[in-house]
Amino acid sequence: MCGFIGFTGYLENRKEIINKMMDRIVHRGPDMASDFLGDGVTLGFRRLSIIDLSEAGNQPMSSADGRYSIVFNGEIYNYAELKKELCEKGYVFRTEGDTEVLLYMLAEYGENALLKLRGMFAFAFWDADEKSILCARDFFGIKPFYYTRLKSGELLFGSEIKSFLEHPEFEKNVNEKALLPYLTFQYSSCDETFFKGVFKLPPAHLL
Repeated sequence: MCGFIGFTGYLENRKEIINKMMDRIVHRGPDMASDFLGDGVTLGFRRLSIIDLSEAGNQPMSSADGRYSIVFNGEIYNYAELKKELCEKGYVFRTEGDTEVLLYMLAEYGENALLKLRGMFAFAFWDADEKSILCARDFFGIKPFYYTRLKSGELLFGSEIKSFLEHPEFEKNVNEKALLPYLTFQYSSCDETFFKGVFKLPPAHLL
């Protein structure tokens, strides 16, 4: 299944925080836990190994030059075809999995890479040079992606809201507006969640 979490900004004890956040979603990836502490972003990943079982397939994954990093939950069905396209452009791969293909597709094409993807996915892609982050969810919303803007203005995101509980700036307030739709339909039918200020990224959307 796999799962990721992340937040922007600078916190003194962010390694401890991201590891506590990862512990909250250990059920999504019991095989391995890894983190990435960049200049302005912190990423964490719980891994369930499926395609590339080697340690080379661990996430967060960074490009060879260190500029780009990614956390990704899902599967890119046409990754072999896309990998061939990238190899023709001169990219060299260290792994046999789809994560590295997605990483370099985004490095090469930016958000336009989404038009080439076939699969189910949610990801956060960090550009260290531009200090920018691109997040997206697959066209049918198969893979989850939740996010919130903290009072400090920083972004907090992940595969499950429960991981947010370990972030010191996250406010645990009930969103009463989300209760009625849930009681009516027995599922959350809107982009808002039970936590005030926490939203689901809609299917086929990016931020």
